[in-house]
Amino acid sequence: MKPADIIHLAETELDAQRSYKHRINVCCSSGCIPFGALKVLKAFEDAVKEFGVQKECKVARTGCIGTCSVGPAVMIEPGNYLYQSVTPEKAREIVRDHVVLGLPVKDMLYGSKAYFEKQHRLVMKNAGKIDPYRIEDYIAAGGYSALVKCLIKMSPKDVIDEVWLSGLRGRGGAGFKIGQKWTFVARAHRSPKYIVANLDEGDPGVFANRTLAEADPHAILEGMLIAAYATEANKGYIYIRAEYPLAVDTLKKAIDKAKAMNLIGQNILETSFSFDIELRLGAGAFVAGEETAILASVEGNRANPRPRPPYPAASGLWKSPTLIDNVETLANIPQIISHGGLWFSKIGSPTCSGTKCFSLTGKVNNPGLIEVPMGITLKEVIYDIGGGVPDNKKFKAVLVGGPSGGCLPDTMLDLPIDYESLTKAGAIMGSGGIVVIDEDSCMVDTAKFFIDFCVEESCGKCTPCRVGLHKIQETYARIIGGVGKPEDIQFLRSSCGYIQEASLCGLGQTAPNPVLTTMRYFGNEYNEHILQKKCAAGKCSFKHNVKEAEI
Repeated sequence: MKPADIIHLAETELDAQRSYKHRINVCCSSGCIPFGALKVLKAFEDAVKEFGVQKECKVARTGCIGTCSVGPAVMIEPGNYLYQSVTPEKAREIVRDHVVLGLPVKDMLYGSKAYFEKQHRLVMKNAGKIDPYRIEDYIAAGGYSALVKCLIKMSPKDVIDEVWLSGLRGRGGAGFKIGQKWTFVARAHRSPKYIVANLDEGDPGVFANRTLAEADPHAILEGMLIAAYATEANKGYIYIRAEYPLAVDTLKKAIDKAKAMNLIGQNILETSFSFDIELRLGAGAFVAGEETAILASVEGNRANPRPRPPYPAASGLWKSPTLIDNVETLANIPQIISHGGLWFSKIGSPTCSGTKCFSLTGKVNNPGLIEVPMGITLKEVIYDIGGGVPDNKKFKAVLVGGPSGGCLPDTMLDLPIDYESLTKAGAIMGSGGIVVIDEDSCMVDTAKFFIDFCVEESCGKCTPCRVGLHKIQETYARIIGGVGKPEDIQFLRSSCGYIQEASLCGLGQTAPNPVLTTMRYFGNEYNEHILQKKCAAGKCSFKHNVKEAEI
């Protein structure tokens, strides 16, 4: 194929789509399939035939729409009518009333319009609206046009300049400036060069990267291709945990179809640019999300981190220059190239441009996958989008950043979501987890839960993390077991500081965050546990085996 062929295919596919009066998008993500989404899809296909409207109504399999708690979800266009908890029986009713009679079934519609009002969908703009298994759907939505623009109109330096102008920062957690990272790799003179797309996503309860791969895999591939063109890389790997079977299957099929259309491989679109992409499956370890651990795993070794420097941009895969970016970061690239870096820089906040995808979970009325502009407040996310805390319970805290994040109290609900504000408050952006905690939770027990997780997931390579986290775990066991001592508070603080400063990788460096923030904002609960042997939330009964707690 040539660049002009992509443009022609987009026009042809758009014409075909315009011939339909309605499009029924059935979410068949890994969140909806367990609730019967594939049966619902089949029911819609049968219903349009039964009512004789198959020529004017397209039934499509799509990725996640975002309303994960009310699946299977179905969106009907035009009008973006969103139906919730659809069954095969309801599918027939929806076709009869909505498609044939033109009467939307109001009692089946998703009830919270506010859920989408404050979202700004860039990365997830195609999610729930295209069939991820049809490359034609992606191309009709403008896909691969940014790659064509790069190949026929822009030099590698031009591409990097646009990324610099956009202000895009890494979406994997640290928020490093992507223009700077790409520049480092582009200036490296050794060959070959590699691109690694990080789709490990080890935080419990976080599923934004998985959802992106299931809903819009070609956005990831196009972002990788543009990054490779800009940095003159030769080979790319998508590092994904094997625990994501649907995402793996979707990406495999996307790569195969892109190769068949000469969008991946040698002399792409009959130009001098060549770049190949493979999948690399990880075993699902939390520590494997650290960039040097990813490199070790891709090379076929155990996913253990290594000291830096040298940094991957200088010495990465097989000691060659390597660019490692999160898949959400890469999915932003096609839109930056298509619309311009200046356009992107005006979205979000002055210090953090663009949007961020979050898995909104916990004690909230409207859980699901959201994408919001940088700078939005925690209050807007929890109350306007999330609908507040269910059952008239009182909000207590919000964990931002997963097991390495921080627990923030109600006094910080007006905090804007950006890298600097969260870091100052003791949290991190992480890979995009927001967990709402209500009055029924004990913050001491919550901190212990995340320390237990980090102890389990530590690779054990460095002493501060391996020994330090275990000592903190033992201290929590004593406190919750009813034999805590006042000096335990100071021990926790000093141990956390040591672990943060001396740990080899990000797991150890950020693992103390839940401990430090719960002591900082909920210190009274620690005092109650230690001095009064009391848990206000009633979670810690102090009936644990005290001898076991003293070990």
